[in-house]
Amino acid sequence: MRPNVLSIGFIALSLWSPASEAALKKYQFDVVMKNVSRLCHAKPIVTINGMFPGPTIYVTEGDNVIVNVTNYAQYNMSIHWHGLKQFRNGWADGPAYVTQCPIQNGQSYAYNFTVTDQRGTLWWHAHILWLRATVYGAIIIMPKDETFPFPQPYQEANLVLGEWWNGDVEEAVKQGNKLGLPPTMSDAHTINGKPGPLFPCSEKHTYALEVESGRTYLLRIVNAALNDELFLTIAGHNMTVVEIDAVYVKPFTTNTLIIAPGQTTNVLVSADRSPGRYFIGARAFMDVPIAVDNKTAMAILQYKGVPNTVVPISPELPPRNNTKLVTSYTEKLKSLNTAEFPANVPLTVDRKLFYTIGLGQNACPTCLNETKLTASLNNISFVMPKIGLLQAHYYKIKGVFTTDFPDRPSKAFNYTGVPLTANLRTNVGTRLSRVAFNSTVELVLQDTNLLSVESHPFHLHGYNFFVVGTGVGNFDESKDPAKFNLVDPPERNTVGVPTGGWTAIRFRADNPGVWFMHCHLELHTMWGLKMAFVVENGKSPNESVLPPPADLPRC
Repeated sequence: MRPNVLSIGFIALSLWSPASEAALKKYQFDVVMKNVSRLCHAKPIVTINGMFPGPTIYVTEGDNVIVNVTNYAQYNMSIHWHGLKQFRNGWADGPAYVTQCPIQNGQSYAYNFTVTDQRGTLWWHAHILWLRATVYGAIIIMPKDETFPFPQPYQEANLVLGEWWNGDVEEAVKQGNKLGLPPTMSDAHTINGKPGPLFPCSEKHTYALEVESGRTYLLRIVNAALNDELFLTIAGHNMTVVEIDAVYVKPFTTNTLIIAPGQTTNVLVSADRSPGRYFIGARAFMDVPIAVDNKTAMAILQYKGVPNTVVPISPELPPRNNTKLVTSYTEKLKSLNTAEFPANVPLTVDRKLFYTIGLGQNACPTCLNETKLTASLNNISFVMPKIGLLQAHYYKIKGVFTTDFPDRPSKAFNYTGVPLTANLRTNVGTRLSRVAFNSTVELVLQDTNLLSVESHPFHLHGYNFFVVGTGVGNFDESKDPAKFNLVDPPERNTVGVPTGGWTAIRFRADNPGVWFMHCHLELHTMWGLKMAFVVENGKSPNESVLPPPADLPRC
């Protein structure tokens, strides 16, 4: 089945209808500036086809997709198709200076990929500078066999969560870098680009979703925010979670979602309450004393026939530091693990990795206090190269990167003990980790109390992985693996590492190429909280990286 988008009053919904056979789907993405007004402030923003958020891509599992991106803006551009595995085809993955040079002004690049063995909700976004503040949209992959392991909804809709800055985001980033400090935080959260009625000049900037009593709806929710994990609640209504990161899960019911930047969640919502108007609220989660945009975005769930003059019922959003709720929610996420949708978690491990996540301070003579904030994995702040890492790997260009990223930190310490401030200097370099083709990898991501503990959503390009374990405090290699879930762990592409804790993931390295892994908080990525894996070719041509396309952008 695939949705046909209908205009119903003031909203766009999708009715479900039979899916087409696998086909070639073509999209044209023009990168253009457009004046947009929010919160009484108008400014030019970077958009795709003049849309904010950008267009939704609809495909069917098995389709070949070509998205031709032409850049008419003053910024260099690259687009990442977040969560698509891009088998052997890193050239279509999109992160600038990792798998491609960016698309320069006046130039075009055709992202050409096939959607294989994936179905559900993913998303796309700019992957250069902080341009994903306005350049993002949903990807809807319909299953080719029309099989869904949950009741068929009557209609569906997208809720894409984001952030809005009144000022120029790139100028704020430049100013922050000049001072060695974070840029100014966003002025609002948004739902489908609209902040809602709690903000000034926002009566017409409120997304409304019309529903009929007795019907069930599928909501496809994307967190496209740059720096905030978000709670989401619908006043008076429960949500049944059926999918995360385009992978089906054992359904469970909740009144509050937690969704980190980069993650997607599909929920079923039944319009089974008294006809009225109900607020949908989104607000940040942060369980340490670090400043975040604490303002609440609102949309409206409106029953058909109810006048707009009816005051919406407000949701009960949790306190922003409700760690207990987040932990409880995360523990409920389980793969279906059925014959049709198995959980193929690796039961044996060829390579064990242990990466510490840290904040730090490096010397910066031109910055305020002559230091700048940094972030690191295993005390290495990653330095982006001047050409694409995949090109350097494919053409064996020397001097671009090394493959000596350490499997473990050079020195063990009490990672989550008292705040560590004695030595905050980090090493810098473009250091990658080489991984044998088809080997199984276990990676433990360990938060540290360098400057402060904090939760971190990590995204691995080119792969899904299984989240086999998570915990608070220091990972205990002698005890914690015994508690791993190797039966039905959740399968994702982006996972949260809890504040002052750890997360263990497993995956099979069966996709050759160079694959980025980074914190999906844009601030931390900018500060160096990233690295990349070089997955070697296999023995046969169909286990090797494909040749680059002729129109691959040049640096």
